[in-house]
Amino acid sequence: MTGVTGLILAGGLGRRMGSVDKGLVAFNGRPMVDSVIERLQPQVDELLINANRNLEAYGRFGFRVVPDQVEGFAGPLAGLERGLAEAAHALIVTTPCDSPFLPLDLVARLRFALESHRASLAVAKTGTQPHPVFCLARRSLHEHLRAFLFNGGRKIDAWYATLDSVEVDFDDEAEAFANINTKSELDELEQADQSPGAQRR
Repeated sequence: MTGVTGLILAGGLGRRMGSVDKGLVAFNGRPMVDSVIERLQPQVDELLINANRNLEAYGRFGFRVVPDQVEGFAGPLAGLERGLAEAAHALIVTTPCDSPFLPLDLVARLRFALESHRASLAVAKTGTQPHPVFCLARRSLHEHLRAFLFNGGRKIDAWYATLDSVEVDFDDEAEAFANINTKSELDELEQADQSPGAQRR
């Protein structure tokens, strides 16, 4: 069976949290990216981290760190471009560094849909809301994405619209896609995770 490379997207500016490096922000006493690694690593055959700051700090987690080649913090597509270029496997799954409860069956469900529909890319969705940074893409898309970026494209939805893609329902795990953009969201999710009734699959 074709292997899967996991790519954690930690290359943003974290503007809504005061321009901090969100992956390294403490969540329940450890860097947020550590929770993402814990949940994603068992699902993949290789793990990469896309980061543009604090490369040594990310390197300490024991995985290869791949910075953007497109300058100016160009967004998640720039990170995906590096993942597609550097991956050892034909399929690449992406997750953001600020979603510490990501589904433990993310890769399996995205992959089933990708292969069933013979699509180029599968993206998670809850309700009517796609989650474009949770996707499974074929490495063969690399040149197409690179051309899109170097022609000035930046919007992830605009690039997806050019592809044969499939959306995958995760309505049964909607809470798993909670992400942390602000300090208040961080505090709220920490409290919820530590509550007596909290259960994370």
